[in-house]
Amino acid sequence: MNWSDALIQLQYNLGAPQELSWLVEGITYFIGAFVIANAALVLALLLIWITRKVVSRIQDRIGPNRLGPYGLFQTVADAMKLLSKEDIKPTSADTPSYLIAPVLSVMGVLMALAVIPFGAGLIGADLNVGVLYLVALGSIGIMAALMAGWGSNNKYALLAGFRVVAQLLSYEIPMVLAMFAPVLLVGTMRMQELSQAQSLYLGPINLGLGWFIFLLPGAFLIYFIAALAESEQTPFDLLEAESELIAGFHIEYSGMKFAMFFLAQFLNSFFLGAIAVALFLGGWQGPFAGQVPLLGPIYFLAKTFFIYVVIQWIKGTFPRVRIDQMMQFAWKVLVPLVLALILAQMIIMKLPLPGWINSLLVLVANIAVVLAVLNIMGNYFKREQVRSKRAFAPKSLIGTMQPVNSSAGD
Repeated sequence: MNWSDALIQLQYNLGAPQELSWLVEGITYFIGAFVIANAALVLALLLIWITRKVVSRIQDRIGPNRLGPYGLFQTVADAMKLLSKEDIKPTSADTPSYLIAPVLSVMGVLMALAVIPFGAGLIGADLNVGVLYLVALGSIGIMAALMAGWGSNNKYALLAGFRVVAQLLSYEIPMVLAMFAPVLLVGTMRMQELSQAQSLYLGPINLGLGWFIFLLPGAFLIYFIAALAESEQTPFDLLEAESELIAGFHIEYSGMKFAMFFLAQFLNSFFLGAIAVALFLGGWQGPFAGQVPLLGPIYFLAKTFFIYVVIQWIKGTFPRVRIDQMMQFAWKVLVPLVLALILAQMIIMKLPLPGWINSLLVLVANIAVVLAVLNIMGNYFKREQVRSKRAFAPKSLIGTMQPVNSSAGD
């Protein structure tokens, strides 16, 4: 039973009149939205602590360890600091855009929680267009960053806003197409049904290990790389490059307005990992999750936190790429490969062959995509190793510079 149906039935059992069904449903969904929104805020504090601990260990540092056990209260102290900071607005800022942008950035991320299946029956709204709903929400974050860059009336912020359009829209194409690979496989966009389709029964026992990543490793790899760019994580954190843009599109924000952008970025990284878990890593499926319902949310959160730690591992390990490298990788590598992969999958699934042969051919196509990505990246790194430090040869100056006469100073 869905959580909302159970809560509605509980209210009727407690004496709620049937003629006020609209009020009962309103109270139910208000409680659900209140719990999800506040859980997301608490989750952000934990995610910031995990980021600091993981990156500090990778870089041979300690990380927060003073406030509370293992430094857990450090993020609480930071939140209190941001709440007490003065709210400053540039004099020449475009007020509506400047004020709405932080709200939109958080709203777009929180709305994604509505279709995330945390367990059997634990989903806010099991929409029949759940995947398409998630795709549509991506435009809200892009618009928020662009409004922040434009509304701040700052050249650095405006340049970062332009980069938002270039980066996020470019990487949204391969990410969306990769998300539709499991949709084609199952034939539904419902997030709950996509998670349920990844079951694996051994007799009457559901092992929950029929994960799509075993059948669609190429689609998962493309989704994961594109998700790093969509969440503005290293090596694709070009929107906030300190050496080029100071702090990106939110340079003119302070206090809680800056904190809202900060909150949206951390939550977006976590929720993109949650989408990957739901689509490719079995969602809440796992050994005995069908027999013990409590195990479902535990499996889901464990997988999602694992993906988040991997993202932070990459953040603390890889350097930032150049903007031209990032755009070339999106349009010349990921987009052609994911288009070829989806086209091959559609053709294979229409072939009049036994199901296991179709699945094997889909796996072969995905393995070919993985090998292609690794080969392209390997060749690129080899070229970079032998590349000269000077990126261009000043041919116009060759032969025009006269040697210095060493005897002139005598």
